[in-house]
Amino acid sequence: MKLLIIEDERELSDSIVAYLSSENYLCEQAFTCDEAKEKVELYDYDCVLLDLMLPGGNGLDILRNIRNKNNPVGVIIVSAKDSLEDKVRGLEIGADDYLAKPFHLPELSMRIYAIIRRKEFSANNVLQSNGITINLLSKTVHINNKPVLLTRTEYELLLFLIGNKNKVISKGAMAEHLSGDMVDMLDNHDFVYTHIKNLKAKLAEAGCKDCIKNVYGTGYKWVES
Repeated sequence: MKLLIIEDERELSDSIVAYLSSENYLCEQAFTCDEAKEKVELYDYDCVLLDLMLPGGNGLDILRNIRNKNNPVGVIIVSAKDSLEDKVRGLEIGADDYLAKPFHLPELSMRIYAIIRRKEFSANNVLQSNGITINLLSKTVHINNKPVLLTRTEYELLLFLIGNKNKVISKGAMAEHLSGDMVDMLDNHDFVYTHIKNLKAKLAEAGCKDCIKNVYGTGYKWVES
């Protein structure tokens, strides 16, 4: 899952990134209003952590831009401004949650998890598709009650495919999801093929075959039977 942390306090931003990275989230940072607007315009995220007080503008303007473009990304306002007015305005514009500073990082992690679960997986802790059972809390995968050991990238790729079941996903979209804004520095997206190949092999070995279809010249699709 890919997150964008919009926070001008670099020490706090870095501590959030360090903690959430240990929770297997891919984290990107923005420290100014302009930088944040550029990132949300160019890239897709599963959740955005948004400070209100930013150099060059107000976080609520970023939130307006996100919702005016009908972007469904989950947004958590994270701000020292704990007034009722700010909270109400943020929720009215389209924020999903509001967390006042200072806060505990485990609480932030659970807020993020709750939003992603609600938006992408219909509020379920357990995801099932084609005989595969994924526990989103423990990040474990089972097929026919037998564990399937996946790398972090393979696990994220599996969730991305199932979350977009029966839709064709381009290699570029997969590369961006797995690499974040680093994707612009890559010469090609061939690494996606390698992860897809490894994931398909592990699923097939465990008894789940032909779930990932190659759509020639376009990308890949998770076919749910």
